[in-house]
Amino acid sequence: MSKIRSKNTKAELLVRKYIFSGGYRYRIHDRKLPGCPDIVFKNRKLVIQVRGCFWHGHRCKLRGYPKSNRSFWNNKINNNKKRDISNDRKLKRLGYKVLVIRECHIKNRVYKQKIHSFLPIKLKLKRINWMLYEILLIKAVWKTAKRNTFAELPRGLVI
Repeated sequence: MSKIRSKNTKAELLVRKYIFSGGYRYRIHDRKLPGCPDIVFKNRKLVIQVRGCFWHGHRCKLRGYPKSNRSFWNNKINNNKKRDISNDRKLKRLGYKVLVIRECHIKNRVYKQKIHSFLPIKLKLKRINWMLYEILLIKAVWKTAKRNTFAELPRGLVI
């Protein structure tokens, strides 16, 4: 069990990479908050928890109990579930919205939809958007040009 990581797991890194590629910046593993959440957006009061299905007792096909020492594993996983519930409640009392992403959501690629519904949409002006902006600007100038003379058009604008 010493080889099993609690931080920077593959699932967590995938989620962080996806969020970062969307232009968001965040804090990781904030010890000041209950449960030391994986991803924290302090200004927005949002928290994302990435949980493994086995360790946190999610009922899916990835979860399975070991055949030996069942009572130990049942107690351990039940205690993890209770701790997760209490930490989530404490975070909600502090005013944070909590999103839980499970390991099976990452394998099924459902996590992207969950993140999009949880985080506010962030508009990025890419090259295509700039081209659309310029077209709209030209149309607006053209409408004013119809009313006025062409001498009033901006210098660098070619129609």
